[in-house]
Amino acid sequence: MQLWPSSWTGENYRQAWQQGQFLLAFFNSALVAIAVTGSQVGTSLLAGYALARYSFRGRTLVDVLTLASLIIPMPLLVVPIFLILRSLHSINTYWAIILPTAANGFGIFLLRQYIRGLPVALEQAAILDGARRWQVLWYVVLPLCRPALTTLALFTFIGEWNDLFKPLMFTTKPELTTVQLTLSSFQELYTANWSLLMAAVVIATLPVLVLFLLGQKSLLQGLMATGLKG
Repeated sequence: MQLWPSSWTGENYRQAWQQGQFLLAFFNSALVAIAVTGSQVGTSLLAGYALARYSFRGRTLVDVLTLASLIIPMPLLVVPIFLILRSLHSINTYWAIILPTAANGFGIFLLRQYIRGLPVALEQAAILDGARRWQVLWYVVLPLCRPALTTLALFTFIGEWNDLFKPLMFTTKPELTTVQLTLSSFQELYTANWSLLMAAVVIATLPVLVLFLLGQKSLLQGLMATGLKG
């Protein structure tokens, strides 16, 4: 058995790119991943800041519900989500892939933990200088939360890029095909063209690999800092 190929060729990559229509799949996956990432970053920052800095009745219950949402798998919610999306006339649209994960308990918990580790004196000094609460959040807290936000953005983008469940459950239109649906099209019921499939997997992995390499420093900083204070 020969382990090292006698000649190198990119034919499988060319065929996989053409057969899978990866240009459309990349566009759809990138659009959905960017939209969900932006939504989760925004909602997690606002909710995390409120839970970390404000004292209000029921805050402990909100914390518990946020953590409890992490253990509920998406397949368990597929029927109620489908019914809600159908009532909104969002089935077979981009909204069907974006809305179910527009907010996430993991992101809220991550930002809550990170903001709790930030010195309150910085915010108090800004308030004494006349800053409003939204200005404190935008000009003081947001810059300090960049490592945590980068961590959340990377996790969310990669998770959405690799998501097969939502496109498979809530869309049927070929023009809404994502990268993961494209990869599944290379597999038949009992057989698979492994050469094209492996080439397609490499093509689909390259964008998230490059993204991870660019943001790995901030990712590690965010993961280490979020456990400083409970």
